[in-house]
Amino acid sequence: VATLESVRRFSSSRNPNHLRYFDVDPIQPEKVKTIEVGYRGTMFGNLWLDANYYYSIYDDFIGYNVGAITLEYDPTTKFITQLVVGRMAANAKERVTTQGASIGLNYYFGKYYAATGNYSWNVLNKKGTDDPIIPAYNTPANKFNLGISRRNLPLNLGIFRLKSFGFNVNYKWIEGFLFEGSPQFTGPVDTYDLLDAQINAYFDKFNTTVKFGASNVLDKQQYQTYGGPAVGRLAYISLLYEFKKT
Repeated sequence: VATLESVRRFSSSRNPNHLRYFDVDPIQPEKVKTIEVGYRGTMFGNLWLDANYYYSIYDDFIGYNVGAITLEYDPTTKFITQLVVGRMAANAKERVTTQGASIGLNYYFGKYYAATGNYSWNVLNKKGTDDPIIPAYNTPANKFNLGISRRNLPLNLGIFRLKSFGFNVNYKWIEGFLFEGSPQFTGPVDTYDLLDAQINAYFDKFNTTVKFGASNVLDKQQYQTYGGPAVGRLAYISLLYEFKKT
């Protein structure tokens, strides 16, 4: 398999000595050891905290290599006559480590309300800069959510009454990252944010809960994978009927 960089040099110079080749060993199972610490508990009676940190060590981390699987050229002119570029699964030659942390907070107030927030951080450390493996980690380093919700709230609008009404609004922010897919689908995914919302009501006369909501309420068109389609608003409605014993 010829490296793409050497193929580019050969294409410009038409000197076969510029071609560089590499072999891909048979794939081996990936092995990982992880250390994780965390804390979960309540504080001040109405604040719930969940925090953790992990550190993972990979041997034979599975990624892929890209190269010219087929390369043919005219022996006289040295012009390339056939070129097939492919992606091959491969193990990292060096040890790979990942680490990350997350923290989540839920604050309950006013009997029916809750304010929530969470943040996560994830990174991959690929040691051995000479290793041609492409890890395809495809994970943003930083992202967070902020939300507010209300549940089981009696609603009295005169002739219209509900024993249990609720809503949920959630804001998401995702940092841009490099998305590594197939050779033609590797590139940056820009930082994006979106807003989700939902309302729900329980009709005790019919033993039914009605939910109506939407993700990306503001219809911000964003790309979550490089080369993929833009994702916009998605609305939904659901009915949940509960069978009760008579």
